[in-house]
Amino acid sequence: MEASSTLTTVFLPVALAIVMFGLGLHLTVADFTRVAKVPKAALLALVTQIVVLPLVCLGLVLVFDLDPLLAVGMMLLAASPGGTTANIFSHLAGGDVALNITLTAINSVLAVVTLPIVVNLSIAGFLGSDTSIGLQPAKMLQVFAIVLIPVVLGMAVRKRWPDFADRMTKPVKIASMVVLAAVIIGAIVAERENFVDYMRQVGLVSLLLVLISLGLGYWIPRLARVERKQAIASSFEVGIHNSTLAITIALSPTLLDNGTMAVPAAVYGVIMFIPAAILAYWVGGRSREPASQS
Repeated sequence: MEASSTLTTVFLPVALAIVMFGLGLHLTVADFTRVAKVPKAALLALVTQIVVLPLVCLGLVLVFDLDPLLAVGMMLLAASPGGTTANIFSHLAGGDVALNITLTAINSVLAVVTLPIVVNLSIAGFLGSDTSIGLQPAKMLQVFAIVLIPVVLGMAVRKRWPDFADRMTKPVKIASMVVLAAVIIGAIVAERENFVDYMRQVGLVSLLLVLISLGLGYWIPRLARVERKQAIASSFEVGIHNSTLAITIALSPTLLDNGTMAVPAAVYGVIMFIPAAILAYWVGGRSREPASQS
């Protein structure tokens, strides 16, 4: 895909802004401070998502010996925060959606720092330290802008016009899903000549990443005696990543500007729905644990 194309220069930034603005419409300052009420659940989920998951992804990338550009794309995906899709699946499964919102809010802020670190280390490791591709300080500011500014604007709208924000909940969810589908299709079209080969290379890795992420997100908190509803929330928050953000960073002419790096997020964006939907259906259909159980 050419860097000057309409997809990368216009549609992607606007699409991501819509998704992140919609996320902001659901957030309040209380969502950031709520972590004090459930510190163990939040901390375990964040550590799993920020530290454990990139290490798991690195292991998968090395085991499957991925092409270096695809390897960086996988690491970019693993470093991306959760999003509204995780909240939806958590709701369907009977998870603690308030915790999901809190985790999404905090991790979206932390990702401004953690995502560039993971990406730059991955580029140095897989492509060589002399490569010119990367998220330098100026580009990190752009990540800050595309991630946080729309979120802050959405929060401001919610604070000023809460009724409007509530009315926009359903339309924004629909718009976010449409945007996600459009971004995935756009990334696939951009690499259409090689996509079948890329799917063969990263399809299984993406599926394993989803399954392992969902499992770790649930069992690490449960082994630490976190309540089941919070563990469910953690599972989907850790397991479902913001592939729209990953694709945007990969394709953006001012950031990574590399179509191949966007492929893992596009493949993942399609594959993740299957195990996530099955898990949500299975967990949601089970009887809730008695209140006396942790």
